[in-house]
Amino acid sequence: MRTAEIIRNTNETKIRVAINLDGTGRQKLDTGVPFLDHMLDQIARHGLIDLEVHAQGDLEIDAHHTVEDVGITLGQAIAKAVGDKAGIRRYGHAYVPLDEALSRVVVDFSGRPGLQFHVPFTRARVGDFDVDLTIEFFQGLVNHALLTMHIDNLRGVNAHHQCETIFKATGRALRMALELDPRSAGVVPSTKGVL
Repeated sequence: MRTAEIIRNTNETKIRVAINLDGTGRQKLDTGVPFLDHMLDQIARHGLIDLEVHAQGDLEIDAHHTVEDVGITLGQAIAKAVGDKAGIRRYGHAYVPLDEALSRVVVDFSGRPGLQFHVPFTRARVGDFDVDLTIEFFQGLVNHALLTMHIDNLRGVNAHHQCETIFKATGRALRMALELDPRSAGVVPSTKGVL
């Protein structure tokens, strides 16, 4: 089983993430940021990743530290669970629509963190959630999962739909990239021999 548990405590947040990359999409989410919980649910369900996230953060200031640190801790959990990456497909991509919105996410478990984030949000907030925090979440995720990720919102009018398509596509792309390839015989998918 490709599983991991990470506990990350700082002066700003206390976070626990447990993950099973070979799950069924079950989730238990309690970050104190309801919209973030809704987005993490998309990753779990569409990625078929079992995910538990519990966070306590300095929400009296704002949600920035909580959202960023959840991304960091989730990235650490993914990196630990995937191990040496032997046998994975490595690359994954997904296009996901939601009504008028369409997003594309492409990932590479390259061992080199990099984020290209091209999302022209049509408004600054979805309910109480500051959409600027979306890039903070993904920057933390890619830096600590050691993956390259390209996120493009190709069209959209409703900012909730724009954000949701990004997270759904992330789940789908991760699912593809992390899938074990029966033809690889457990080989690391790189000419270097390591990722």
